[in-house]
Amino acid sequence: MNKYEELMSRKNEIMLESVGINFDKYETGELSFDYESLMKDVGYSLEEVRKIQKEVGVGDTPLLELRNLTKLARKVSKTGKAARIFVKDESCNPSGSFKDRRASVSVYDAMKRGYKGVAAATSGNYGAAVASQANIRGLKCIIANECYDSRKVGQPEILEKGRKCEGYGSEVVRLTVGPELFYTFLKILEDTGYYNASLYSSYGVAGVETLGVEIVEQCREKFGKDPNAVVITHAGGGNVTGTARGLIKAGAKDTKVIGASVDLSGLHMASDIAFNKKSFTTGHTGFGIPFMTNPDRSDVPRSAARPLRYMDRYVTITQGEVFWMTELLAQLEGLERGPAGNTSLASAFVIAQEYEDDDIIVVQETEYTGAGKSPIAQLNFAKENGIEVLIGDPKDQVPGENIIMPSHPGLVTVTDQNMDNLRKSYLKNAFKKVKENKIKKIDLEFLCSETKLSKEDITEALKQNNIGIE
Repeated sequence: MNKYEELMSRKNEIMLESVGINFDKYETGELSFDYESLMKDVGYSLEEVRKIQKEVGVGDTPLLELRNLTKLARKVSKTGKAARIFVKDESCNPSGSFKDRRASVSVYDAMKRGYKGVAAATSGNYGAAVASQANIRGLKCIIANECYDSRKVGQPEILEKGRKCEGYGSEVVRLTVGPELFYTFLKILEDTGYYNASLYSSYGVAGVETLGVEIVEQCREKFGKDPNAVVITHAGGGNVTGTARGLIKAGAKDTKVIGASVDLSGLHMASDIAFNKKSFTTGHTGFGIPFMTNPDRSDVPRSAARPLRYMDRYVTITQGEVFWMTELLAQLEGLERGPAGNTSLASAFVIAQEYEDDDIIVVQETEYTGAGKSPIAQLNFAKENGIEVLIGDPKDQVPGENIIMPSHPGLVTVTDQNMDNLRKSYLKNAFKKVKENKIKKIDLEFLCSETKLSKEDITEALKQNNIGIE
């Protein structure tokens, strides 16, 4: 057994020490685990989470109406109608994104349990959120940051995020793309004894629930009704899961949960060559689809981020359309924000055109911006890496070859992903874990909850794979 295999064999032990969660106690069957008990055992009620967040200036962010974007959507709509578009301005949180909600609960829990520091593995805004919250709570912080290809070349956006972490005083361990990240992160946890402020822990997801609750409360206060749909940028699944759970807790059972990702089909996220061929570091299909169809591929044994349970619809949009929306938001609404939230905003611009004028669409986040997050910086970097930057029809865009900004707002579209195919992919991944071709009845119920499929549908899928039920 080499060093890598030896460390990986201790994964569950390290996770138990670093998160304080005995994941084994939630296992209930061949495939199933008690998800709701995992979430309940966070130990903080919704009211307590809100109090924790209020102490550190997290949450209660404004819900802004994007009147000019709504007018433009109605102008290009085939029916002349479009829902009112609102955005939850999460850039108002301390480190500038909704990730502060996730970090606030994890870091508070680390402090309460007596850990001296926290660590997180991320190439996104979460590192800055953890570093910010660690400062407030008086803890040390290490961020493992996957930011380079083998040439030690990194995208402006990722490097910008790393600098922000350092600005908060965090130690940043910069890594190349590939399995090095998880190995190094486990080593950091084992060597330091720090708390694992995982994106995928129940604490992090519980922190996002307040976002869904606030959206409902603000809509009811302003308009006397719930939003028709909430559009959520989807990557690892915690954003969708936490927001959707918050919507449900607030009683907005008829609000549609729509996930949105940048289409990076054809680019492998763990590929050294493809790493800098993409111009988005999060909120893309390279994370969105794998984490939807195999959620437990995360850095904890059982992920609390399980988007397929909650998502009603999943759409993709191109890189060029999101860059276009980033500039449009600044020029029409006077809001300069980073690209992650604009993935869902660009999608909402299209989806709003399917609704009536008095309907409400909420884009669930914005994020801070900076020099590295500017479309100009990212597009110049794309050109340096052989990507053509064009103006035309985004439908002609090929990820890794070109980026096409729309020449007219009417050319902006979304592509609906087949939810049934995603559910089938989830089942295919789940069935690989079945031993001796048998599962228990509790596994059947679990798979129904995970996929929103009926028992009949799951039973048929089991038969097709020669798997029986005890």
